[in-house]
Amino acid sequence: MTDLPIVYAPEVAEAMKAGAPLVALESTIITHGMPYPQNVETAKTVEADVRAAGAVPATIAVLDGVLHIGLTEGQLEALGQATNVMKVSRADMPVCIALGQTGATTVAATMIAARIAGIRVFATGGIGGVHRGAEETFDISADLTELGQTPVTVVAAGPKAILDIEKTLEVLETQGVPVIAYGQDELPAFWSRSSGLAAPLRLDTAGEIAQAMEMRAAMGIPGGQLVANPIPEADEIPRAEIMPVVETALREAAAQRIAAKEVTPFLLRRIFELTGGRSLTANIALVRNNARLAAKIAAAHATATSG
Repeated sequence: MTDLPIVYAPEVAEAMKAGAPLVALESTIITHGMPYPQNVETAKTVEADVRAAGAVPATIAVLDGVLHIGLTEGQLEALGQATNVMKVSRADMPVCIALGQTGATTVAATMIAARIAGIRVFATGGIGGVHRGAEETFDISADLTELGQTPVTVVAAGPKAILDIEKTLEVLETQGVPVIAYGQDELPAFWSRSSGLAAPLRLDTAGEIAQAMEMRAAMGIPGGQLVANPIPEADEIPRAEIMPVVETALREAAAQRIAAKEVTPFLLRRIFELTGGRSLTANIALVRNNARLAAKIAAAHATATSG
């Protein structure tokens, strides 16, 4: 990796030197998730949640062709106000770096950067997956194949409710990815604690999740883990309430022939509008909840592997 332009934020570099627990965070929530200044405020709050739970946050982004593992406060502010920022995944992150451009990392890209940096735990909102109608469009997120090959434990609130969750689970199973519901038997579905589907696995403590991560590495099994952490009860939008809204947004997307990378941003924007902003409030709550759990997992892993 000597030829890779990479910079570690001072806080992250110090944590690495000390063997302190680290949690990777994506940057698309800053550039493509919400407007300024709410995006920067949310990013800072999530970083503070990680610190309060005993770990060090490493928000990842590409700035002017340099891969940054952790951002300073000034860099967060600048990224939050930047325009024409690429949304990068596995396919286009190398191009973004090679051409000296600025890019915000998706789940897949953040996992790749975390692997390069040696960070084993990553907190996000929800993962991408198999889109409705994928049997015709083949629209399947790169997040799923990344989970199958990159050794990072990803803490999310389950697959996004706009997806075909059953098919998403099938692809994850094919990729050999353990899907672990935290503290409940049912798989959560982003804004809702319930998806109507049983989770393949259940673990109840951060320590157990860290142990499973360590055993996977010891056995030489490639790929990561997906930890599906249900949104707190006080913040959820129940499944019976959110799914009619999702279906409306999906019909509108189909009618307007919105496809490929434009689908998810359109759907999330319409769901925000149809719920009067409630979906974004829930989104922020679940990201913060995931950050706290990820920090606990990272701390448990650091304790187990120290010395």
